[in-house]
Amino acid sequence: MRQLQVLLCLFLFPNLAICQNKQPDIPVYCKEFFTNEEPLEITLVSDFKKLKSQKKKDVYQPAYASIKFSSIDSLADSVRIAARGEFRRTLCQMPSLMVNFKGNTSSPFAKLKKLKMVCGCNSSDYNERLVLTEYLVYKIYNLLTDMSFRVRLAKTIYQDQNNKGKPVSQYAFFIEDVDELAKRNGCKEYKNIANSLYSNRKQMTLMNIFQYMIGNTDWSVPNYHNIKLIYTVADSTAYPYIIHYDFDFSGLVNASYAFPNHELFTIEKVTDRFYRGMPRTLEEVEAVLETFKNTKEKIMQLISGFELLPSGDRQTMVSYLEEFYETINNKKKVEYHFVKGMKQ
Repeated sequence: MRQLQVLLCLFLFPNLAICQNKQPDIPVYCKEFFTNEEPLEITLVSDFKKLKSQKKKDVYQPAYASIKFSSIDSLADSVRIAARGEFRRTLCQMPSLMVNFKGNTSSPFAKLKKLKMVCGCNSSDYNERLVLTEYLVYKIYNLLTDMSFRVRLAKTIYQDQNNKGKPVSQYAFFIEDVDELAKRNGCKEYKNIANSLYSNRKQMTLMNIFQYMIGNTDWSVPNYHNIKLIYTVADSTAYPYIIHYDFDFSGLVNASYAFPNHELFTIEKVTDRFYRGMPRTLEEVEAVLETFKNTKEKIMQLISGFELLPSGDRQTMVSYLEEFYETINNKKKVEYHFVKGMKQ
């Protein structure tokens, strides 16, 4: 069976190298998967008709992935894919994916473990732009704190193995595995239920202000919704860090399908900001706001220089963020939104 798989892969991707050593050296381009800023080029071959028909189930199916890291570095091997994302499974023609690279332990792919892959909801240009915008939100978060998921952009071709329909080419991005995020911060994943009150105070304040900045209310600590928890290895008794992900319901992305929870929040649309922070002093808030102020230029340069998005989309993002910076540069507004308006 393995021989047949290799032959099939060679037939589909004759110019790609397949590593079959039992204990392979890890290539630099795998080690630097989330530190290299160059977009990957990927061809993903699977039974996508089957995937879409069972997208509401947590079922893995076989696939082949070929990844071009550079003009000379490429890999191809078997992987497994499954649909992910509660809302997108129901709404989207093409759900986001969980890609399991660990199936062939002799491949360098195995080092990548399992990665979330954010895909366009369908093949339209509009949905590709939403993916690119959400990718930028992650990159903005990376500028503010190392306690955030890194991402890697990928120009992806989805090819049905049974030739059911034409191949679809669209940008997607991978999200770093939580174990890798934890490791580079000297932490491990914390798998117990947490309370916002009992989390790292400064990081939680920064995260809450970031969520306000991008206009995102689609998360919950007690319900473990769109968050991960990690704790410091050196002090297992310290409060855990709360790490957020999944920003497509934010006002900064402003997807047409996104809406706020009207039962919980007094906002009409996702572009309306609502601060969900826990009680903090003005001094605590102002100390964290310095990080946002000091990073503003880098954030704006990141957006303005991201030419994969149309200039109009980039300007919309900049304008939305300028509203946030106008707020945090006004002490009365800071006190009103982040101190008096805090959750009691």
